[in-house]
Amino acid sequence: LKRAMLSSRLCLSRLVRAHATSAVTGIPERLAAVQGAVQAAAAARAEALKVPVPKVRLVAVSKTKPVEDLKAAYDAGQRHFGENYVQEIVDKAPQMPSDTKWHFIGSLQSNKVNMLVKGCPGLACVETISSKKLARAVDKAWKAVCPERPLSVMVQVNTSGEESKGGVEPKDAVELCSIVAKECEGLQLAGLMTIGAPDYSGCRTQDFETLRKCRDEAAAVLGVDAESLEMSMGMSSDYENAIRQGSTSVRVGSTIFGARNYPAKP
Repeated sequence: LKRAMLSSRLCLSRLVRAHATSAVTGIPERLAAVQGAVQAAAAARAEALKVPVPKVRLVAVSKTKPVEDLKAAYDAGQRHFGENYVQEIVDKAPQMPSDTKWHFIGSLQSNKVNMLVKGCPGLACVETISSKKLARAVDKAWKAVCPERPLSVMVQVNTSGEESKGGVEPKDAVELCSIVAKECEGLQLAGLMTIGAPDYSGCRTQDFETLRKCRDEAAAVLGVDAESLEMSMGMSSDYENAIRQGSTSVRVGSTIFGARNYPAKP
C-alpha cells in the first residue's frame, strides 16, 4: 500500500511539473505571435495613413503569474511587464533582472504609493494616475526615492463611463494632465491611458476615439506635439484594433501567459 501511495504521489508530482513546463514552454511562441500581430497592425496603420511605421510598445501583463512565466518571456526578449497589484510587483521585482521595465497598471491607493516606489526600483511607468491627490503623492514619494530621474506616468481616463473602471472623466483629463506636467517636478507626463469597455468583436472604437480627443486637447493646452504624448490602449481582445486607431502601447496578458490564476474564494 505504501509503495502504491508513493508511486501515485510521484506520478502526480511529475504531472504537475510537466504541466508547468508545458505552460512555460508555450510562452515564447505565444509572445512571438503577439509581437508579430503588433507589428502587422502598426504596418497597417502606416499604410492607411501613408506615414512611417509607428513604434508600439508591448507590455506583457503578468498579474497572478509566477516569476517563472515572466522569466520565460524575458528570455524570449520581452522587457516591459505590467502588474496590477502593489504587493505582487514588489514581490516579483527583486526576482527579475535589473533591466526589467515595470509598468503599474492597476488602481493605486495613495497609502500604497511609498511601498510601490521603494519596492520597485525598476519602475518605468505608473499608467493609472487618476486624481490630483494621487499625482502629488506619487510625485512626492518618487522625488524622495529617485530624485535623479523623473518617473513616467500616464493619466488614466474613464472613456466608457463605467463605474467599475478607474480614471478621470474625459472632461477632466486636460486639467489633470496640466497638473502633472506643470506642478509635479518628479514626474514626466508620458501620455494617457484607458481600459475601455469590453470589446468582444474587436471592432469597437469609441473609447479609442475619446482618448485620442483627450490627448489632442491636452497637447494643445500644454503646447506640445500631440504625437509626443503616448496613448496606452488595447488589451488581449482588441489590441490590434487599438493600434490601428493610434495606440502606442498595448497591454496584453492572457494571450501571452494563458488564463489568469485567481485564488479560489472561500
